[in-house]
Amino acid sequence: MSSSIKQTALSTIELEAASIAGLSVFINDDFEKAVRVIAGCPGRVVVSGIGKSAVIAQKIVATFNSTGTPSVFMHAADAIHGDLGMVLQNDVVIILSKSGESPEIKVLVPLIKNFRNTLIAIVGNTESYLAKQSDIILNTTVPQEACPNNLAPTSSTTAQLVMGDALAICLMELNGFQSDDFAKFHPGGALGKRLYLRVSDLYINNEQPKVYAFQTLKEAIVEMTKKRLGITAVVDNENNLLGIITDGDLRRMLEKSVAIGETKVLGIMTSNPKTIEPDMLAVDALDILRKNEISQLVVVEKGKYLGIIHIHDLIREGLI
Repeated sequence: MSSSIKQTALSTIELEAASIAGLSVFINDDFEKAVRVIAGCPGRVVVSGIGKSAVIAQKIVATFNSTGTPSVFMHAADAIHGDLGMVLQNDVVIILSKSGESPEIKVLVPLIKNFRNTLIAIVGNTESYLAKQSDIILNTTVPQEACPNNLAPTSSTTAQLVMGDALAICLMELNGFQSDDFAKFHPGGALGKRLYLRVSDLYINNEQPKVYAFQTLKEAIVEMTKKRLGITAVVDNENNLLGIITDGDLRRMLEKSVAIGETKVLGIMTSNPKTIEPDMLAVDALDILRKNEISQLVVVEKGKYLGIIHIHDLIREGLI
């Protein structure tokens, strides 16, 4: 039984993978035309479908919106019962359908044509009513569904999804959509934070432990205990960073039974510590911490000490 389940799963993956690979022959002049029409559209992209195709249409809309192509979803059944009012004069309409012959599609298409909107079909039957009525056809024909009865939409909906992704990525490149633009549409969650959160947003919330070069180890211990970041910066009278003392440095010094009230921090500090500037991304700080297997970074600007960013700051923000 176990081997039969695994074999069925593998067969499903293989069939759907073959369907996706087969799409490459359908990336033609019509596909390029569709990309350019959408890119030049002064309105939005209205994406519609029925059944499982409607679910894929919703995902395509979500991808378009998050990558800079304004889009709305319109269920084909709801469209012919009032929702057609969401289609504006300058919109491009995309309709997804495997057969291209669904009753709702046959009612909807003439209405779209009457509005004179450009109609793009993502369809699995190029001889269908939908295909023949469309201005641009994106072929998503598949040899067979992964369903053992060749009925349940599986390979066909996967092909629709991939065709939609191909459109979205081409539009991103054509429109010069960059990571900064992506961040504008993803301000929440770890993904957005990786793109916009900066060191300056984090270190200012922390204490700023520091001691001067002439101070003693005892004073450094008091400062570190008070500020609770496991580190203190060592600075000169003009706040230039000279070095740092960490918890690890303290442990090593105490093992040597040094006189903490007489030993100067200048003699035990670590010179040339790892630093980062405030305008750098927080994710860059994370990379430095990981590569060097450390927990804190000193924030400096033009050599001046500003504060500390701790790995716990990045954990709190969900970057780890």
